[in-house]
Amino acid sequence: MTLKTIKLTTAQALVKFLDNQYVEFNGKQEKFIKGFFTIFGHGNVVGLGQALEEYEGDMIIHQGRNEQGMAQAAIGFAKQTHRKQIYACTSSVGPGAANMVTAAATATANRIPVLLLPGDTFATRQPDPVLQQVEQSSDLSITTNDAFKAVSKYWDRINRPEQLMTAAINAIRVLVDPADTGAVTLSLPQDVQGEAYEYPESFFQKRVHRIERTPATAEMLKDAVELMKDKKKPLLIAGGGVRYSEAAAVLKDFAEKFEIPYAETQAGKSGNTWDDKYNLGTIGVTGTESANVIAQNCDLIIGVGTKFNDFVTGSKWLFADKEILQININCYDAYKLDAVKVVADAKAGLGALSTELEKIGYKSGYTSEVDEVKEKWETEWQRLATVKYCPEGFVAENPGQLDHVLKEVAEQTGSCLTVTEVLGTLNDILADDAIVVAAAGSLPADLGRMWKCKTPNVYNMEYGYSCMGYEVPAALGAKLAAPEQEVYAMVGDGSYMMLHSELPTAIQEGKKINVIMFDNMAFGCINNLQMGAGMGSFGTEFRRRNPKTGKLDGSLVPVDFAMNARSYGAVGYTVKNLDELKAAVEDSKKQTVSTLIDIKVLPKTMTHHYETFWSFGCAEVAKKKEVEETAKGLKETLKKARQY
Repeated sequence: MTLKTIKLTTAQALVKFLDNQYVEFNGKQEKFIKGFFTIFGHGNVVGLGQALEEYEGDMIIHQGRNEQGMAQAAIGFAKQTHRKQIYACTSSVGPGAANMVTAAATATANRIPVLLLPGDTFATRQPDPVLQQVEQSSDLSITTNDAFKAVSKYWDRINRPEQLMTAAINAIRVLVDPADTGAVTLSLPQDVQGEAYEYPESFFQKRVHRIERTPATAEMLKDAVELMKDKKKPLLIAGGGVRYSEAAAVLKDFAEKFEIPYAETQAGKSGNTWDDKYNLGTIGVTGTESANVIAQNCDLIIGVGTKFNDFVTGSKWLFADKEILQININCYDAYKLDAVKVVADAKAGLGALSTELEKIGYKSGYTSEVDEVKEKWETEWQRLATVKYCPEGFVAENPGQLDHVLKEVAEQTGSCLTVTEVLGTLNDILADDAIVVAAAGSLPADLGRMWKCKTPNVYNMEYGYSCMGYEVPAALGAKLAAPEQEVYAMVGDGSYMMLHSELPTAIQEGKKINVIMFDNMAFGCINNLQMGAGMGSFGTEFRRRNPKTGKLDGSLVPVDFAMNARSYGAVGYTVKNLDELKAAVEDSKKQTVSTLIDIKVLPKTMTHHYETFWSFGCAEVAKKKEVEETAKGLKETLKKARQY
């Protein structure tokens, strides 16, 4: 029997292979690789670039503007599709590849599948050092691409054409693994990309990868029921696994059946809607008072699809003395906090546990507590949504904040808008199915607490890595995933200036995104942190260098972000009051191109902590007694937290 082969270059074979990968979930089958984001350079243009020109198949090719930005767009897309469809990203060797390392970390920290295909130096080493090569005198096999190893779930280098076959199959294996997915990096030496090989035709067969629901074992369910049967006030925590498993409806049914309230993580938010009777909102450091109060007074935490990061647990302080039940397909997460383990798909595991609890007639012991905390939080939400700045007597909510900074910003910008009143207004006037995308700074806390999700799956928050610069590129990714819905990137001025490179790509593609810019003339969240810890404002406000002091404590530096957006071809608006905000939003809805609404907001007007704690490093010795007192307080509070 003669093996049927086809002669292709390594790059051509890779493209042809990727074009034949499919995912099946809940009986629905669709192509797994939607397309490619590309920035071509000498390390990939005539190798993988040539292959894409000839063999792209049904995949769509997008032109990126920044390698990190295009990969963040791919992450935003995969997150919005609940990891059922992805993009591949290719860059040249050297700085192009290095730019994608941050995005790889973002993907892996959030367990979002993205395929990265950076060019690499020559496998033959004949032209060493090739342009952009970093020479490591102790080990010539090390290149820029080795930097991906620490931030990838799977990493490989294709030094020979035939190595592609096992590498590509393993790459897909990890990408479709709901328990252990993340960034996958296949490093492609630029000479090997163009080398030909007789590949077996079977390598290019249509492959269907079923994402199956791992069931809970009888023993695990027995342990869970044994733990729960005497608990009167449990609390569910819905993590990202609830959304990716499409288990939100089952979780809601579970909560109603057994009268158990639930809180959401940033990744789990919008699985169900805000107005659900048992939904307490986000939990932890960025959480609502309603969720955090119940967490402190419950007798059992039931984590569903969450990795229990420090913002969820309040650095292991929030429910330090509670017993834990964890339902998670990922074995690693199921072992955290000494939890009783149910290693299973979120939907399957929760459904099976529901069946077992029905057999024993389980009901929680809550009476009016859930309604009371929700009603109290609604009152607080209304207060936040209507907070006004009064030049004669504004009192900042964060202890130690100085009123003069707000007055300075108000005088310079002509705006007295607060962050929370802007969010309250936006929540009222944006479409119910509008997707909001955010990532870093104070907005995760502000949106987590204040954004009332009125339909499912409209909240695309990257908070596993808190990566500044995710917002605008990921909004493009979300728009590619949901082209019929309006998409809004909620972003601070610091994050926007750090990375908004894919706004021109959105305009080029005719994919309308809306950038909601919160300009407070600072890295405001970190400014709050340092001042709240007893420091002064140091290196976090956007100020000119003062010739008198030689320091960055001069006047604030204004930026016209609306003009910046218009320079790309977007429609730009500048907003300084609520009437202008409402008019800008309504006009933006009529536009067919991308928009940017530059909202001048006052610093120190975001939300702050509600019944929680976050551990951060603080100097134990300092000239300012406030700093030392902060460090002392942290130490005392940590004594009440879990240590592992």
